[in-house]
Amino acid sequence: QVQLVESGGGLVQAGGSLRLSCAASESGLSINAMAWYRQAPGKQRELVAIITYSGDTEYADSVKGRFTISRDSAKKTMYLQMNSLKPEDTGVYYCGAGSSTFLMRRQVVRSWGQGTQVSVSS
Repeated sequence: QVQLVESGGGLVQAGGSLRLSCAASESGLSINAMAWYRQAPGKQRELVAIITYSGDTEYADSVKGRFTISRDSAKKTMYLQMNSLKPEDTGVYYCGAGSSTFLMRRQVVRSWGQGTQVSVSS
């Protein structure tokens, strides 16, 4: 099973930027896409962005134009560049790896990372 490790979270003021990383232990034969999810305090986990191994991307409406998902296949690492951060972006950010965007939109993934905290102060 693919092991995922997130990093890059922290505390930032509103309007600031952070870049999250998700390093995978291996490519995984059944892995065709990776995604970022987040869970705010008291709320359900939600999808933030997806990237397929062919480079297609999808974003939640709430982050379009502010967040950019990318992937370095040689380093087996996915990134989430977060700009113009807002207090409502606060939460634990998780990366996931899965076999299809259809399933990943429904949070059905093959592997989860442990999560990294992002806190945005107003």
